[in-house]
This record gives sequence, structure tokens and C-alpha cells, in this order.
Amino acid sequence: MRQQHEDPVGVSAMPAGFFSFTGTDGSTRQWLPAGRTIEEEDLPLSALLARIRKLVPRSDDRHYDEIVRSFGVGALHPPPTPMSDRELARAIAEFLKEQPSSETVATLGRRLDPSSPV
Repeated sequence: MRQQHEDPVGVSAMPAGFFSFTGTDGSTRQWLPAGRTIEEEDLPLSALLARIRKLVPRSDDRHYDEIVRSFGVGALHPPPTPMSDRELARAIAEFLKEQPSSETVATLGRRLDPSSPV
């Protein structure tokens, strides 16, 4: 008799090392490279990244890539409360004025989450 093995977790890749896992019970969790987990319901990171992608011109892909990487390593945190399109656009415009660096990421981090120690 041949046994079938069921994969208890479905995996789909997301940008820059983010992974989304769907368990057999239908629950979905996002895993960050640093080993932190984030409940998808609590943090719509993919929605925030989609909003940011619309604000960053393709000519500034290095900036967008740095934003995605910074969320992945924990240098950036999503805002604790939703930001308006205008607030987010201002924060991204300020970030785009300079070359991506730890200082510009820290400034963006403070704009996204003023309570952040970054």
C-alpha cells in the first residue's frame, strides 16, 4: 500500500524574503527572515508595500528595494495606525530625495512610526 504524504503547510514567496504560510486549518501567517511572525490580520504589510510601490517611480527601484529589505530585517515597522495617502506620500517623497542609506531609512522609519526607537 502506497502512502500519500500531505504537505501540512503551503508556502508562497513574497518580496525580499517574506513568506506566507497557510496551515491546514486555513490560517495564514507571514514569516520574516529574522524569525519573527506576524499575523496577517494584524499587519497588512503587503497592502502597505503595494501603496508604497505606487509612490516610488520605477526609476527609483533601489529605493523601493531598500524599503522592502528594511521591513524584512526589522529596520522599518508599519505605522501603528493607518496613514493617509497624503502622509505616506510625504514620507516617501522625503525618502526619495536622498540615496538609500541607514540614515534615510531611519528618517522614513520615524515618519512611519513616530514611537519607533529607530
